[in-house]
Amino acid sequence: MNRRLLSIFILVLFVLLLWFVSVRQSLLFLLGIGMGAVLAGARFGFTTGWRRLIEDRDGSGVMAQLVLLFLAALISIPLLAAYPGELSAALGPPSYSLLFGAFIFGACMQVADGCGSGTLYKAGLGIPLNMVILPMFALGSFLGAAQLDHWLALGSMQPVSLVDSYGPWRALLFTALGLLVFGLAARLWAGRSAPWFNRKLLIGAILLAILAVLNLIIAGTPWGIVYGFGLWAAKIAQASGAFDPTANAFWSQPVHQEALANTVFMDVTSITNIGILAGALWIASKPTKGGSDAQPLSAKQWLIGIIAGFLLGYSSRLAFGCNIGAMLSGISTGSLHGWIWVPVAFCGSLIGVRIRRHFRF
Repeated sequence: MNRRLLSIFILVLFVLLLWFVSVRQSLLFLLGIGMGAVLAGARFGFTTGWRRLIEDRDGSGVMAQLVLLFLAALISIPLLAAYPGELSAALGPPSYSLLFGAFIFGACMQVADGCGSGTLYKAGLGIPLNMVILPMFALGSFLGAAQLDHWLALGSMQPVSLVDSYGPWRALLFTALGLLVFGLAARLWAGRSAPWFNRKLLIGAILLAILAVLNLIIAGTPWGIVYGFGLWAAKIAQASGAFDPTANAFWSQPVHQEALANTVFMDVTSITNIGILAGALWIASKPTKGGSDAQPLSAKQWLIGIIAGFLLGYSSRLAFGCNIGAMLSGISTGSLHGWIWVPVAFCGSLIGVRIRRHFRF
C-alpha cells in the first residue's frame, strides 16, 4: 500500500473521530498508531522474546519486557494512588480459570507466533497466518467471555490490588523486587555468555512504557487488547440474531450492554486495537528490497495455527488478559493476578515451543 495514501487515510480517520466521536477517542487512536508502529518497527514480540529465551538461551527480549514492566509500574502505581476515582487498575481474580487460561494461552501463543498484540501488529504487517488468526482470536474471546461465569464457579477469590493492600510505595517496591527475581531467573536460564540487552528492543520497551502510561491517563483504564476482539465478535453475533446478550451473565452486565449498543469507535480497547493495526500497516507500507523469506504453510500447519488462534482468544478471557492486559497492565498497576499469570503462561510456552517445533512452524 502506498504510504502517502495510507497517511492521508489515517489523518482523515483521526479528524472524523475528533469531530464526530470525542477528543479522547481520537487521542487513543493516535496512541494505538504509536503502539503498532513501535511493536512492528522494533519487532517487539512478547512471544518471540519468550521463545528465544527457551530455545536459544537469548534473554535480551525478556530483559526488554522487564524494563517495560518496571517503567510502566514506576509511573502507573503512584498515579493510581493519587487519582483513585479517575484511574482504575487491571484487576483480575485469582482463580482456576486464571491458571487454566494462562497455561493454554502460553502454549498457543507459541504455536500461533503471537499473543494479543503480536497477532494485531503481525496482521497489520500482512503476515497471512496472523491475518487468519485474528478473526478466530475474536471468536474465541467472545465465547470465552460468554462462558466465564461457569469457569469462575469452579473456584475464585476477589481481585487483589497491591496498591490498595500495601500502599503505592510498598507496592512499587514489591513490583521491583518481583521483576528483579524474574530477571535473575532469566539470566540463570540464559547463561553468562548470552546477550543481556538488545538496543532496538530496549528503545521499544521505553516507548511502549510511555504509551501504556498515556493510555492509562487518557482512557482512565490500563492498556488492553482482548476485550476489543470479543466485543467485535459479540456485535456480529448479536446483529446476526445468533446471540442474545441479555441472557448471558457476562454480556448482560450494564457496562458490556453499553459497549454493544455503541459504535466500536466509542470503546477504548477497540480504538487502540484499530490504531495498532493502522500503525503496523504504516510500517509495512515502507518499500523494502527483496521479498519475504517465509515458507508457505501446509494444510496441517494452517489447521493447527487456526485452532491455536481460537484457543488464544478463549483462554485469554479465562485468564483476564494476554501479555498486555494480564502481564503488562496487570503487573504495572499492582494486580496480583498478573504475577500469577506470568509463570503459568511461561510453563505453557515450554510446551508450546515443542508443539511448534513438532509441526515445523
